[in-house]
Amino acid sequence: MLLIVGRIGKPHGIRGEVTVEVRTDEPEARFAPGSVLRTEPGAVPPPQPAVAPGAVYRVPEALTVESARWHQGRLLVAFEGVLDRDVAEALRGTLLGVDSADVAPPEDPEEFHDHQLVGLSVVTPTGERLGEVARIDHAPASDLLVLRRPEGKTALIPFVRAIVPEVDLAGGRVVVDPPGGLLDL
Repeated sequence: MLLIVGRIGKPHGIRGEVTVEVRTDEPEARFAPGSVLRTEPGAVPPPQPAVAPGAVYRVPEALTVESARWHQGRLLVAFEGVLDRDVAEALRGTLLGVDSADVAPPEDPEEFHDHQLVGLSVVTPTGERLGEVARIDHAPASDLLVLRRPEGKTALIPFVRAIVPEVDLAGGRVVVDPPGGLLDL
């Protein structure tokens, strides 16, 4: 499974650096020089510059980080082989990811990666099936489990111990003790 760690934004300068919208808690590790990131084209491909007469630049399947630095609160990244602003512009909107198999599990037993939770069955403390985890939304106050209900609706469940007392990865389930009305919102 591809875990998205960033999205390439606009070029910075004329030497191929790009801004990156960071989507990881560990940007220093994910964007360290030498890191190889898989690419996934963005929703709207930008105009592709000609790299030779009649040729069009194609976003490669992977990009290798040459350097990364913070500038005014933004991460600026230079990738190997991206030497000018035109090629950097062609990368705009590209999603950057790592394979979930290459990500070490968290050391803290109370911490989970999103991909570990997606697809788990959600049950009440008495075992009643409520649905399954569709995704995790990262809100300012707390993370939210997006529950896909059997009837097709979704519900948002705050991922806090008072409401989610147990996560059983080996058993493939999340125990949820929702307060009255939470699943009806």
